[in-house]
Amino acid sequence: MAVLVFAESDNGKYKKSSFEAVSYGKDLATQLGTSCFAITIGNKGSENLGKYGADKEFNVSGDAFESFNSQTYAKAISEVASSNDVDTIVISQTYSGKSVAPLVAVKTNSALVTGVVDMIDTSDGFKVKKTCFSSKAFSTVSVNHSNRAITLIPNSYQINEAGSDAEQVATNTAVTSSDIDAKIEATNKETGKIALTEAELVVSAGRGLKGPENWTMVEELAGVLGAATACSKPVSDMEWRPHSEHVGQTGITIKPNLYIAAGISGAIQHLAGVGSSKVICVINTDPEAPFFKAADYGIVGDAFEVLPKLIKRAKEIKGIA
Repeated sequence: MAVLVFAESDNGKYKKSSFEAVSYGKDLATQLGTSCFAITIGNKGSENLGKYGADKEFNVSGDAFESFNSQTYAKAISEVASSNDVDTIVISQTYSGKSVAPLVAVKTNSALVTGVVDMIDTSDGFKVKKTCFSSKAFSTVSVNHSNRAITLIPNSYQINEAGSDAEQVATNTAVTSSDIDAKIEATNKETGKIALTEAELVVSAGRGLKGPENWTMVEELAGVLGAATACSKPVSDMEWRPHSEHVGQTGITIKPNLYIAAGISGAIQHLAGVGSSKVICVINTDPEAPFFKAADYGIVGDAFEVLPKLIKRAKEIKGIA
């Protein structure tokens, strides 16, 4: 039996989360004493995934895979898994991964565990640590089924580049009209921005900035740090910022290494989307703001005074005039 990792790519470039998933799959395979396979679909990245631990790389291509479709992708993954004695499938918990994983689990008769944040404990069974209660807590789940599918939260596992080139195997998957219930007519993507789901650094703000015209401070600090920009739900509801930047329970869930929040009170719905960040820095004029209880660092102050100072200091450190 083997471990199979879905390595997701976008416009011919692998996502960082794919390298994390392959590294995770390799370490899990080593624990289980088996092989780690990777599967790429459509216009894949140029890197050889053996670098991150894959022993073999299956490449699925064809007209049916030119754009993402959860049903066709699930069919390709499940067919490769079934024909290569795979009993554990690892998928990164991206938007695409979350839509593919349940379909793959059904097709391969696998137990599905989502929101995994740590390596599987195989010393006594198959125990999985995962998030629960909107990422406010963790639980350990014992999987007793012989087939398993898991989704790994991005930024929760370290990338390992100690491997060598993997064997490339081209494989075909036949797709018919009966395999597809929904057809994607068009996809509109933002360009020139760091994707929130991929970002290691995020600068976010809320109603405390008082209006959309003041977001230049957030954008400038993010630009200096090489960070993505985000916002709270009220801000996107008022159309100060696009909904694609809304992080929280009803928005995007992120797990960056550093999350800077200015002028956000920290309601439980917002924390559900950012609570898994490794380091949280909060800037707020209200010392009783709920966000401070979840913060690693807190600054009681006005964002209009603090952010310019952070920008100035960041520029000094980076040698930017």
